[in-house]
Amino acid sequence: MKHIDLSNELINFINKSASMFHSIDTVQSYLDKEDFIELNEGETWNIEKGKNYYTTRNGSSIIAFKVGNNLENLHYQISAAHSDSPTYKVKSVPELKGPGEYLKINIEGYGGMIDSSWFDRPLGLAGRVLVDNGGKVESRLFNIDKDILIIPNVAIHFNRKINDGYKYNKQVDLIPLFSAGKLKKGAYNEMIAKELEVDADDILAKDLYLVNRQEGKVWGYDDEFISSPKLDNLQSTFIGLKAFIEGNNDKSINVYASFDNEEVGSNTKQGALSTFLKDTLKRINGSLGFNEEDYYKSIAKSFMISCDNAHAVHPNHPEMTDDENKAFMNKGVVIKESANQKYTSDAFSQGIFKKICKEADVPVQHFSNRSDAQGGSTLGNLSNIQVSLHQVDIGLAQLAMHSSYETGGSMDTLYGIKALTKFYNSNILIDGANKFEIE
Repeated sequence: MKHIDLSNELINFINKSASMFHSIDTVQSYLDKEDFIELNEGETWNIEKGKNYYTTRNGSSIIAFKVGNNLENLHYQISAAHSDSPTYKVKSVPELKGPGEYLKINIEGYGGMIDSSWFDRPLGLAGRVLVDNGGKVESRLFNIDKDILIIPNVAIHFNRKINDGYKYNKQVDLIPLFSAGKLKKGAYNEMIAKELEVDADDILAKDLYLVNRQEGKVWGYDDEFISSPKLDNLQSTFIGLKAFIEGNNDKSINVYASFDNEEVGSNTKQGALSTFLKDTLKRINGSLGFNEEDYYKSIAKSFMISCDNAHAVHPNHPEMTDDENKAFMNKGVVIKESANQKYTSDAFSQGIFKKICKEADVPVQHFSNRSDAQGGSTLGNLSNIQVSLHQVDIGLAQLAMHSSYETGGSMDTLYGIKALTKFYNSNILIDGANKFEIE
């Protein structure tokens, strides 16, 4: 597939992934088309060699796996990303009245977003709603296909210093406008009930988030760029999924994971810091007839690629990145390093990944933060607390990370898929931390 076609498929994937719950529902739709078997965490698993499976937790995290037929050297080859992005969550008592007849929606921040990027944009709502359906409580996906909110800027005539820098107060400045007077108190729940075709009294609880409804685009005179909400980190979720479906290795168990709550620390029942990955791998191990000793041996021989987007050099502020360890859009996959271990990449794991990329003919870049600046972190080192294995942190270079509308390179989705497909098609034989072989 051409890189432009993949970029447009990515945009469509993101459009369907309005919340972390929708992200996982979209991933499931891809897997269902490939006849993956769904496993319920609350039921007994009967796993067979040569078959493909997936399981979810909380409706916002997913782990899928392909079981090889020849598992004499049992090990797992894993890629992992996250399904959430910075946004704002609507509070349980959502409506704020006034001044005058205005009706506003009460929100709080989820993750480290760039507040200013959310002003004066068409906004929607998406997430899940718990509904009492005749005594049986059900979780329903909710994504209203309509521009229903906006966060208006204060006119420059009232805030002459706004272009000199302004500190936004989330309780004051970031409150979305819902109505100018036609809607009255109670309209919010009535809207949700109408969209779900239920009675408002049957709505028990909601996890709903603001959605930037600005459409993604491939742009530039030579179509060099892709801009969209949620590139961080649905671009990585997408490339891992496409590669996982395409790749096959009969001598390993290939695993694909997308975790929720990375943007708020991963320390939830469905986050990378939870037992979700460990529980899943142990259940695979046991269902296939292996014992606990086999599990520990397999983990020592396994490898994981943590996929979360990376910072591209800013065209107007190159001084913010390291002089040499820096990344550019459309120049290949980025290996992320950190001396303080915010990223898992070390010489051994980099060696494995760089050899894979060399064989896949995918260019590789390196990113480290400036030594006088504190950078971010991701899910890799947190998941390693529960399942300790060799791991490398990678990403695709992008601008404006954590903006409501981010920009990347249109070639990089293809590079990422090629690298991860080669990873899943390869058989990685690891011997401690001293040597490895790729078949």
